[in-house]
Amino acid sequence: MIWVLVLVFVVCLVLRFPIAFALGLSCLSYILVKGIPLIIIPMKMYSGIDVFVLLSVGFIMAGNLMNQGGLTEKIITFCNHLLGHIRGGLALVNIGASMLFAGISGTAISDTASMGSIMIPAMKKEGYDTGFSCAVTAASSTIGPIIPPSVPMIIAATLSGLSVGKLFLAGALLKACFWV
Repeated sequence: MIWVLVLVFVVCLVLRFPIAFALGLSCLSYILVKGIPLIIIPMKMYSGIDVFVLLSVGFIMAGNLMNQGGLTEKIITFCNHLLGHIRGGLALVNIGASMLFAGISGTAISDTASMGSIMIPAMKKEGYDTGFSCAVTAASSTIGPIIPPSVPMIIAATLSGLSVGKLFLAGALLKACFWV
């Protein structure tokens, strides 16, 4: 049966079909020769797009969009009103804003990029050491993967067969413990 796949693929390439079409036609010819019902094709196509991993791409895009729209500054302002009056408050604002933004974006990398571009210069302006500012930003953004909706959590659940909802519940409980 493999000869059917290879033969149709090579013929399509010789006829200068695009590779995607050559792959599709060779798979279709295999399905027809093997006698597999054609209803399998749309079922497999739907099951291929019905995964949580593709949802994680949306969280990354949403996080970048919110950062471009100015939501990052509003999160920082909110955390500054809550924690700014405490000694060392700007470092606490960095941590609190990072936790809130991680709950929106779902990734530690977008959290670091968004918070770092705003908080590190603000902390340097207030007299914090550059190394300390970078360390607080880097450490606080690593909290992101345990806060739902987290892209690593979705990928881990998908690959291991665990329930995404149960992992999100565990992350939410862990986040509640941090705030207490």
